[in-house]
Amino acid sequence: MSVAESIRHAGFAIGARVDIEWLEAERVPNEIDADRIGLLDGIIVPGGFGERGIEGMIATARIAREHQIPYLGICLGMQIQVIEFARHCLGLFDAHSTEFTHSSTAPVIALMAEQMDVTDLGGTMRLGAWPAMLQEGSQVAELYGATVVSERHRHRYEFNARYRDQFEAAGLRCSGNSPDGRLVEFIELPGHPFFVGTQAHPEFKSRPDRPHPLFLGLIKAAAGRAEGREPHIIDPATVDATL
Repeated sequence: MSVAESIRHAGFAIGARVDIEWLEAERVPNEIDADRIGLLDGIIVPGGFGERGIEGMIATARIAREHQIPYLGICLGMQIQVIEFARHCLGLFDAHSTEFTHSSTAPVIALMAEQMDVTDLGGTMRLGAWPAMLQEGSQVAELYGATVVSERHRHRYEFNARYRDQFEAAGLRCSGNSPDGRLVEFIELPGHPFFVGTQAHPEFKSRPDRPHPLFLGLIKAAAGRAEGREPHIIDPATVDATL
């Protein structure tokens, strides 16, 4: 299922009509600035490939983090969160992904170790369903109602575990990991209404009668933001939310 359909599933579940607004990352922040993005109730940066629009996505993640806008990062979208946080919270100003550059002195996103010598890029991704262990008391564990989950994946690059301690010391929680603890699968920012990222593709498991917990969490946070900005007499769960 698509990301857009997953958003609608979650909106329907809480009685909220969700208006989806598509933004071109290449236009951020020069044409689409923080004031414009601040009008949104929630943000999703989905999966993708290629360097086009990356700096705009990073700028968007920064705006969401600093302005308390609910944000869900999916696959590349989570990697964007990691790069942004490294640059602006850890002082690693040229932090980047080795998918896009090999000149960064802070490769916070890097090729998985088992992929280093692989040349057949199309056939060697981390594909299919993989388990993850969620930290007890984390936001993602609360959303799932479980500490062991399975999600589908399609990627070759991961959070560089060498930087894990630095990120966690600065406040970004690596709240879900592979069973062996080597791969970071979920991140979140405590104290933020909803700043969650996953290396997986939760949209693949969302259904009209069973919205995915991550999308449901995002839409609830977005509806809360909409209600806080423009209070309604009606039940907050029925407010319009714009993403």
